[in-house]
Amino acid sequence: MNLINRIKDFNERVREKIGWKIIDSYLLWKMLGTVVFAITLLMTVVVVFDMSENIQRFMSHNVPWKEVITGYYFNFIPYFINLFIPLFTFISVIWFTSKLSTRNEIISIFDNGISFNRMLVPYVTGAVIIMILSLILANFIVPTTNRKMNEFKYQYFGRRSGTSSYLHIKNSKNSYIFVERWDKMEGTGYNFTYEEFDNNHISKKISAQSITFDEDTQLWRLHRYTRREITAENEEIISRGEDLDTMLNIKPLNLYQDAVVSETMSYRELRSFIREERMRGSSLLANYQIEQHKRLANPVGILIMTLLGLSVSCRKTTRGVGVHIFIGIGLVFTFIFLQQISTVFSVSGGLPPVLGTWLPNIIFTVITGVLLKMTPK
Repeated sequence: MNLINRIKDFNERVREKIGWKIIDSYLLWKMLGTVVFAITLLMTVVVVFDMSENIQRFMSHNVPWKEVITGYYFNFIPYFINLFIPLFTFISVIWFTSKLSTRNEIISIFDNGISFNRMLVPYVTGAVIIMILSLILANFIVPTTNRKMNEFKYQYFGRRSGTSSYLHIKNSKNSYIFVERWDKMEGTGYNFTYEEFDNNHISKKISAQSITFDEDTQLWRLHRYTRREITAENEEIISRGEDLDTMLNIKPLNLYQDAVVSETMSYRELRSFIREERMRGSSLLANYQIEQHKRLANPVGILIMTLLGLSVSCRKTTRGVGVHIFIGIGLVFTFIFLQQISTVFSVSGGLPPVLGTWLPNIIFTVITGVLLKMTPK
């Protein structure tokens, strides 16, 4: 009970210090309530449509209904919530603010001495709350649910992720690895070659028909290998054998070149993975960097979308809420189009991933600033 009272006292002191009013609570709960309602409605529709498409598949693979709910949809829903939360925050702000404007509530707020800039406080507070939730979702919860979703699909649908071919990887400053084919499901690589250089000359070369990784010892086992070493006297020493355990600066994850694998990593794991892939010269480095920056850019976009929605919808119009929704949808599609274009240029057009990811936010920050200045106050 003392803890509850302390929380209440702290809350009261904060509200008094920042001058929080009843109207602020009203606008904040309106905003959060509308966002929650919109997301809940969207998820209900998405789940119903997905269920109608996959119910036959679940039944044909004898998936228990408990697993369908806990193993599939509990991991399916967080991904889509995180994906659509900036969009539906924007739509929700437009919807309830347009309603306030239509009912002359915004005019009443101004008539009571509250300025437009002061009215931004509950909107920004709501956006920050949603932004924090989105950051937690994107960087901690969704990677875990994506991993569990993949495990569910492998277990019940037998979905194979395929193989990677002709992999050239930098193992260290002076050594390189080549694997002709890596099968993720079998955990086996074929036609392996390791080359170590000294003064631009090969000093060691190891070839093997296949390689596997031992999770317990964290060592690679080479099967039917041939090792060649050049001594300081330029003599070649050749040895052969059935099995050889050795340590390499790679893990099985580095051998499977798949942009989607980054979606199953937490932010810290992703940063570490990107450092390793940068050293190895991965061809998918840009995709991994885009995923990393998206996890910060999308939550920040919630704040931009909130202020943009407010600037669009607080003007009273005789045409009602519809015109605000129409303008809002146009802006949303423009934003999504910019995201897709900038991502394509980041992957294959030479645009730095950090710029390609943040460019839509930068452009819409400028647009939002202009519209806020033009908003009747």
